[in-house]
Amino acid sequence: MNIARFQRIFADMMYRTSIGALAASVLLAIPASAACYADYKAKRDDPLQLHYGVVELPDQACSAGAARGEIARRIARDGWELLNVLSVFDDTGLEARRDSAAEYFLRY
Repeated sequence: MNIARFQRIFADMMYRTSIGALAASVLLAIPASAACYADYKAKRDDPLQLHYGVVELPDQACSAGAARGEIARRIARDGWELLNVLSVFDDTGLEARRDSAAEYFLRY
């Protein structure tokens, strides 16, 4: 009788440990997908207008080359033409660019 009880307790402990390990690995995996942002310059003609902006990008567009097409597509809706992508960065550089981007901070 004591052996059966011990086996149940041991099985319960193993189950709880497995659930705990699974939960821990899920929580540790979440920060692995850091946010991705890019800053860019754009223009609109007639009359000439320029703007500097910051956009959030999906993981698959987190390089200067991939960001170019993504940003150009988004800003074209409002008649803007992308001049260049200045940089691609994570959230550590985000707040430093807020004032410079003004109304174009995470607009697109």
